[in-house]
Amino acid sequence: MTEQTDETTEVEPAGGSPEPPVSDDTPEANASGGRNLPPDEEPETFPREYVVKLRQEAADHRVRASDRDALAERLHGALVAATGRLADPSDLPFDESHVDDAEALTAAIDELLTRKPHLASRRVTGDVGQGASKSGETVDLAGMLRARA
Repeated sequence: MTEQTDETTEVEPAGGSPEPPVSDDTPEANASGGRNLPPDEEPETFPREYVVKLRQEAADHRVRASDRDALAERLHGALVAATGRLADPSDLPFDESHVDDAEALTAAIDELLTRKPHLASRRVTGDVGQGASKSGETVDLAGMLRARA
């Protein structure tokens, strides 16, 4: 006689009770690719919305950081121009320490002008024969032309 087995009964392995099958819906299967890892080795997973939010925040910070660099360079140029010691403020290369420390800025300008004095700002002083004169004399061009003739 042949023995028939009932399909509804489970056959237990020799070692003990059967392990429940790992379905694809469990976090263990999704995180470890279907492998059962010890709890300390399982990779951490986060909800998609949280990851998207973190990525957006990081992108916003990168944009602000790039804007900060451009603004720091503009501020550096304005601080150099405010000293009035250089003819062209862009002659002094940008250094972030100059923005924070006025003494460092002054020392850098002094050092640059020592090496390259031709970069100094030139101001006209005294009477150069232009503009309003202090003596009150008026120039008579017609009189000058008659005197030559």
